[in-house]
Order: sequence, then structure tokens, then C-alpha cells
Amino acid sequence: MTEQNTEALDRIDQLIHTVADFPKPGIQFKDITPLLACPKTFGETIELMESQVLSLGADLIAAPESRGFIFGVPLAQSLDIGFIPIRKPGKLPGETVSVEYELEYGTDKIEMRSNAIQPGQKILLVDDVLATGGTISACQELVEKMGGVVIGTCFLLELAFLEGRNKIPDCEVFSLLEIND
Repeated sequence: MTEQNTEALDRIDQLIHTVADFPKPGIQFKDITPLLACPKTFGETIELMESQVLSLGADLIAAPESRGFIFGVPLAQSLDIGFIPIRKPGKLPGETVSVEYELEYGTDKIEMRSNAIQPGQKILLVDDVLATGGTISACQELVEKMGGVVIGTCFLLELAFLEGRNKIPDCEVFSLLEIND
């Protein structure tokens, strides 16, 4: 990693704030809004993400709402490829394909338009934070259900101590920043 990249990562890291006990007691929420309010550093974030994943040769980026959209759309634009939104049920018009997945307490569901992916297309999954891996694992399942090939995942931040990457063992995982405790 170059000194310039290290300096950019330091600037990015300084703009991510931890909010204790949000949205519920015991959670250490990673607030990215200060990063989003700084256009120069946010631009550097997208550039660094691009440099990590460029060699994968993705055909499309898919990302879950809502914070995945924040990084997925500009990264897709930077890579000059299309973007596929992965949404909660009832948010997309037309025919959809869905996957239900387990949460800590209960289940959730995500959907994608049924014509969003052609069989064999190479898909890069993007989200803001890799925590327990449940959401990104469900996204991978959804893409594969539609015949797409997940060639990697890219995150702004990985909470490594939660071992979320273990839920996506067949994926290359890229993260700009990592928290180990």
C-alpha cells in the first residue's frame, strides 16, 4: 500500500464515528454520515474501492438497500458497469425473485428484479459494513439463484471480530478498513 493510500485510509477512518447503544443497547453503530458529508474523502473512498476490485472484471454491481446503494452506485459508475438494487419486499416494480434469510431474532427477505441478471454474469456485491455476514450471504444466494456468479464482495468497513466473511467462504472479500475488536 502506498503512503498516499495510507493517508487516505486514515482520513476515511477519522470520519467514521462510533455511536454507542444505537439502535439498541450493546450495539456499537458505525456512523458513516460524516464521511458522506466530505466529498473529497468520499471520492477517495470510491477510488480505493475501485483499485481493489478493478482486476475482477465484474459485469455488474449489486448492493442491498440502503447503505449499500451509497457505495455501490458511484463504484459502478467509476467502473463503467451497471448497478442492481437489492431491496426489501414490495419496493421493486414488476416480477421479482426473493430470498429469505435468518436474523438474530426472526427472518428477513430481500428481492431483485427477475430480469436483473443474465446467467453467467459476473457480479460484485457491495455494502458499507461486513458484520455477521447474514445480509451479504443472502445477497450472494439471491444472485446465484438467478444464475449470476458472485466474483467478490467489497465493503467500506469489516468488523472482523464478528467473522462475517465465514458466511461467504467462496467469495473474495475486500474491505478498506478492518476492526478487530
